[in-house]
Amino acid sequence: MNNKSFYDETHTVFGHHDNKILQWIFSIDHKRIAILYMIVMFAFFIVALSVALTMRIELFFPGEQILSPDKYNQAFTLHGVIMIFLFIIPGIPAIFGNFLLPLLIGAKDVSFPRLNLLSWWLFLLGAIVALSSLFVGNGFADTGWTFYAPYSVNTNTNVIAALTAAYILGMASILTGINFVVTIHRLRAPGMGFFRMPLFVWGLYSTAWIQVLATPVIGITLILVIIEKTAGIGIFDPSKGGDPILYEHLFWIYSHPAVYLMILPAFGVVSEIVPTFCRRTIFGYRSIAISSAMISIIGYLVWGHHLFSSGMSEWAKIVFSFLTFFVSIPTGIKFFDWIATMYKGSIVMATPMLWVVGTIVTFAIGGLTGVILATLGLDVHLHDTYYVVAHFHYTMFGGVVFMMFAAMHYWYPKFVGKMYNETKAKIAFWLIFMGFNLLWFPMFIAGALGMPRRYFDYLPEFTIYHQASGFGAILTIGGIAYMLYVLVKGLKNGEDCGPNPWNATTLEWQIDSPPPLENFRNTPYISFEPYDYKDGVPVHNLYDEIHKGRNDG
Repeated sequence: MNNKSFYDETHTVFGHHDNKILQWIFSIDHKRIAILYMIVMFAFFIVALSVALTMRIELFFPGEQILSPDKYNQAFTLHGVIMIFLFIIPGIPAIFGNFLLPLLIGAKDVSFPRLNLLSWWLFLLGAIVALSSLFVGNGFADTGWTFYAPYSVNTNTNVIAALTAAYILGMASILTGINFVVTIHRLRAPGMGFFRMPLFVWGLYSTAWIQVLATPVIGITLILVIIEKTAGIGIFDPSKGGDPILYEHLFWIYSHPAVYLMILPAFGVVSEIVPTFCRRTIFGYRSIAISSAMISIIGYLVWGHHLFSSGMSEWAKIVFSFLTFFVSIPTGIKFFDWIATMYKGSIVMATPMLWVVGTIVTFAIGGLTGVILATLGLDVHLHDTYYVVAHFHYTMFGGVVFMMFAAMHYWYPKFVGKMYNETKAKIAFWLIFMGFNLLWFPMFIAGALGMPRRYFDYLPEFTIYHQASGFGAILTIGGIAYMLYVLVKGLKNGEDCGPNPWNATTLEWQIDSPPPLENFRNTPYISFEPYDYKDGVPVHNLYDEIHKGRNDG
């Protein structure tokens, strides 16, 4: 082959660079930018896991073990900020969205390549500001990742740096969202209408609108906290005439849509993997696509369920409770469509499909326990207990992060052109799946019995639950380490996989692995819907059409 992969090409904002590092950090190729995001995010992911394990060690027995109360508060704030703002929210859009969106719609790049690079620089700047606050003043913020006022206004820790970092990361998120919306509207291949787009693109599209419309709200809120803290103006602090409940409303007006910002692209991942490994057209394509848009719309209207115990009129509680139940309907549509696709399908239980099946189990637990928390009478008892912690982690880790791991295994051959060891990858899945449930399920029980969250210490009767969670944490982190080892080893020792090792139907599998610099030699014409199988075999093969003439001359 005469064409080189993007790993071997130079395509930068300032022209040619001899230095390999400069070639990467100034590259405007969407695939390289995705790799840059992945490197930074997984570095911080490892830090967040280390902090979480430290907290689990502290909680293994009642009383103080290795962390003081103040250091414990800083630890869970650091863990939350990294996992939410540096990993889970941007993870799938920034890594897999950047790499795959142009490939999935038949484009050579995103609409604004330089803006795409700027978004990564802003992300890196925000990460550096967050990290630097560990070593400045009285250390990292101790407010929790929600930065609740009035405590965030009055704490002596370096909360301004953490707020500034979150603001910068929000700017990066907005730029990515704008880029994705414009790219999807303007750069789809000829013939690809909205209902011929792959469902992962629908997930990215719905997510991008949340990034554009909701993120400015949290940006304004964080600025108001900084202004109050530096200028002494009473906005949220009641001792100065402010309203702390206003902060909660402003924060969750963004942060609950952000939950769907995290999960919608993850749902798109599942919608790509299920038809591929069931070897059949996905059931209910249009209902899955429309449900993504419905979730993004209804998700703006349910923030009040975080404030049931903060003081709210009874009618407002009833409305928010109903809307929270209602938003589960489009989510349920997706689950039923996935299961209907699997029904009587020729399922190939490769590692990506194994992750999807495991995720359906864990996210279903997270979703059902969320419905319980939306019930007014039960929420009064369970609010701010470990039950909420378990629910949150079953949806975010057992949902978003598990689906990210599914995406990693599914698109790994496309990223690197090689295949990992299937047997070892499945062992890693089972270690993580068993460890995860051992880690978080006991917290449902502890929370129902009254164990409050965010506490440095606890009563002796809760010891058994924390110790079970501690063993689960060790098993989970060990499984993640083994999974990353298997994937990294595949880079060196994996077998060449060819363009389409999974027999998938979407456009990214119709080009070489890894993809060439500008993806498509010839832009294909799309006259069919995605996921078109007949007798377990893809109906359309566009490889020759796309690559025709690439060696001419």
